[in-house]
Parts: sequence; C-alpha cells; structure tokens
Amino acid sequence: MTRRPTARPNGRRRGGRLRRTLLAGLIAAAVVVPLSAAASPHVPAPAPVAFTEQTGPLARYAANRANLAEAARLARDAGRDARADKLRAMEADGSARFLAFDGRGKGRVTAVFGDLETADRIAVLVPGSDTTLDTYERFRAGAVALQQRLQAEHPRSAVVAWLGYDTPGTVSTTVLTAGRAQEAAAELAPFLDGLRRMTAPEARLSLLCHSYGSVVCARTPTGAQVTDVALFGSPGTSVGSAADLPTSARVWAGRGSGDWIGGVPHVRLAGLGFGTDPVDPAFGARPFATGAVGHSDYLKPGTESLDSLARIVLGPPAGPAATPTSPAAPTAPTAALEASRV
Repeated sequence: MTRRPTARPNGRRRGGRLRRTLLAGLIAAAVVVPLSAAASPHVPAPAPVAFTEQTGPLARYAANRANLAEAARLARDAGRDARADKLRAMEADGSARFLAFDGRGKGRVTAVFGDLETADRIAVLVPGSDTTLDTYERFRAGAVALQQRLQAEHPRSAVVAWLGYDTPGTVSTTVLTAGRAQEAAAELAPFLDGLRRMTAPEARLSLLCHSYGSVVCARTPTGAQVTDVALFGSPGTSVGSAADLPTSARVWAGRGSGDWIGGVPHVRLAGLGFGTDPVDPAFGARPFATGAVGHSDYLKPGTESLDSLARIVLGPPAGPAATPTSPAAPTAPTAALEASRV
C-alpha cells in the first residue's frame, strides 16, 4: 500500500523556502558577481579630518586630499602596496573632489563630480555590498558615467558618490539583514542635511540607491529638497510599500532583465531578507526602464538604465535657461518618465 506523504506545516514550508532563497542569493552573488573586495582592516591611516558646519566645500576638498596623500604614504610604509596604489590613483584623479575621506579599515569616502556649489540638479549615489576603498574604482566609474550623461544635457549638475558606511560583504550573513543599513541611514540623513547647506537654494537632490544601498535609503528620512529616490537592483527594502518609506519624494524602482537578483524570491522572515520586491506594482513605486543590464551594469555608458536614471535626476525640462541648447527629442522610455511626472 502506497503511503501518501504527510503535508508539512505551513511554517516549515516557509522556513525551507527562506533557506533555499538565501542560499540561492549567496551562491548567485559568489558566482555571478566575483569581486576583488578583500578588506584591509589593518592598514594604518590617519584619523579623518574634523570639520565644523561652517567649513566650506573648498576647505574640505583641500584637507581631505592631504589626508588621502598621508594615508597612501602610511600604507606604502606598512608594505600595503595594493592599498597605497589605489589611494595614489584616487589622489591623482583630477575629476574628483573629496567631501569626506577615512582611510582606516575598509575605508569611507565621499567624492564629488561636478561643481557642487552651482549645481541645481544633484544625484547622490548610495552603493551596495562590497564597496570599499579597495573597490572604489568601479564605484567611481558609475559616478563619472552618470555625471557625463547629465552634463551632456544639463551643465549645472553634479554627482556625489557617497561611500559613508561600512558596506556588508556580498557573501556574508550581514548582507541578509538591515543592521548595516540602519547604521548607514544614521550617517546618510545628517549628510543630506549638510549637503543642502552647501548647495544652491534651488538645488534638487535625487537619491540613487543600488542593491543593498536601497535598504539604506529605505531607512533614511529625507527633507523636501530630495525630490526623487530611485531603487535599482534592489533585494527589497524591508517595508511593504513605497508609502512606508520616510520620504515625501517620488519613489522609482527598476531592475534589469539580466540582473541575477531578480531570481531570488523577495521574502522576510525572522529578521532575514527584505520582503516586497520594489519593482512589484503592489509596492507602489514608479517603474523606470532599464533594458537588459546585469546587477553591476546600471550606470554603464550607453545603457537604457543610465538614460532613465539621468532623466529622473534632471526631471522635467526647467526652461530655456536650463541648458545652452534645446535637448533632443526624448526616447520612448524618457517620454514615459516625463509623462508620469505630470
């Protein structure tokens, strides 16, 4: 006599599904997104420069570049040549100016591309896991690509690449919880407040949040100057809907068809996972076109996702004074973005 299998309790089914989900995510991250993110926790470096609220951007830029040069020297003297080389490359980068720099441990840095003081369209990039001083170059490349795309249409634009928190490792237990995101939000919120005081009164800020960075942005209260929050390559936010986010800004969500994170079910159980998929219509975010990009490719030049993110930052045309020439006719995704703003 064939024995029928006993149905498992619902809780056990959910627990099994969660374990499979998390394991799939970790395996996918390890296989599809191999990163040279070896941390350098014991590299000697000077303490970051302390600033007051009255310290202007130019003074910050000069002090942080000097601190960066000293960090490179100490790393070289300690035999940490790989870190020293990366810091020297950062110091030699004439396109970047540094609002903040901390060379200790994995490192933190906030780089500005463009003229922050005159810009009226400013994008703040918030990165995801495994972004450190040792992998800074790929973060910089995305910021530069976005700035070049913005500048082509609107010269009064700037990009701020904010690596202001200790990102979790892609293959780690911390990347499955919101602990690091909560700590990061406590750093990002005051940074945004300070940034407002450095920029033109009419400046509009957009938060562009990639991967685990979207979990950070989901916990960061924003003021009225932040007009748009874009979540891309997101594992979820651990809130049920866009309306639950601590912001009055427009909330956007996009995911490339080649992004492995789309194959990981969005669940949340016992503090693990991040729940509702932001690109799910039930979440309530405004969708934006991304094309077929992979998880690390949203800001690559020539991609549909880069065009869409630039349009989110620029918003509707601000009139003939905004650009020296009339912008080209928008593509279909661009037109859809503008129409959805009306």
